[in-house]
Amino acid sequence: MTVGNTSRRRQPSLAQLRAFAAVAEHLHFRDAAAAIGMSQPALSGAVSTLEEVLGVTLLERTTRKVLLSPAGERLAVRAKAVLAEVGALMEEAEAVRAPFTGALRLGVIPTVAPYLLPTVLRLVHDRYPHLDLQVHEEQTASLLDGLTSGRLDLLLLAVPLGVPGVGELPLFDEDFVLVTPLDHWLGGREGIPREALKELNLLLLDEGHCLRDQALDICREAGRENAPVTTTAAGLSTLVQLVAGGLGCTLLPRTAVKVETSRSNQLLTGYFSDPAPTRRIALAMRTGAARGAEYGELAAALREALRPLPVRVLSGAEQLTRCAGPPAASSAAGAAG
Repeated sequence: MTVGNTSRRRQPSLAQLRAFAAVAEHLHFRDAAAAIGMSQPALSGAVSTLEEVLGVTLLERTTRKVLLSPAGERLAVRAKAVLAEVGALMEEAEAVRAPFTGALRLGVIPTVAPYLLPTVLRLVHDRYPHLDLQVHEEQTASLLDGLTSGRLDLLLLAVPLGVPGVGELPLFDEDFVLVTPLDHWLGGREGIPREALKELNLLLLDEGHCLRDQALDICREAGRENAPVTTTAAGLSTLVQLVAGGLGCTLLPRTAVKVETSRSNQLLTGYFSDPAPTRRIALAMRTGAARGAEYGELAAALREALRPLPVRVLSGAEQLTRCAGPPAASSAAGAAG
């Protein structure tokens, strides 16, 4: 069969194509050999072998000059195109080998994105200018699906996740605070016992947000079971405005407090007694990811960049636990919605 014979044919080598392209350009064996750093006999042999492999005469040789045959003129164009593509392939491979280049598709949960992205984007802009960072804000379940399917490369979210095949690079722990209306009896207090949550009208995010599950976990640890939820919101901004309107109280992570409470003068922030309920934020990646070392370096850089925020940056052995379990003071780090 013709197809079978074609598959068994000898293939031209890059050296042969390079030799022929040089001769086609210079129309002189000595000049062509010098241009590509090959001896003249080796170059002549490479072109002859190429003619044999292709089954066509590429050059018309005379004692005075070299000319391209009609077939040689056509195939010289092809040879140059092949060599150009090989060069582009090598350049692309070199770019891929270079750290912090190319696209990085980062998924972020909504209760993290508005408060940490300014720091993340500034870090990437200043330290990794050749990295094409692409940000996707989605809820945890969608982010994990995107990570495991290959749609996303790295996630920034609350952990632990407990998902097989997903590794975690912990960044920091942060406390939750209680946000109340101005006239609330717990407004602005410090040392609030968790048990106070039993009697509060607590406003929560819609189902699907990990912060909702974290808040419910805090309430259960405080002894509050099956608390009715009459009002919910799609985002923290709306949730805080509902509190300002006197509809109830809510829990906010410390990183969100400055942004969300600055929009109203009808709010007070209360702080829990130690150990305060907390959540842990980490980068998550596929276990064994080809860019794993790069993600580890990015996590280390992020920890330093995040120090000015009201968080407890993890260091030393804490970073190496890969979030095997929540810290002793945490009652919210175990939920991921």
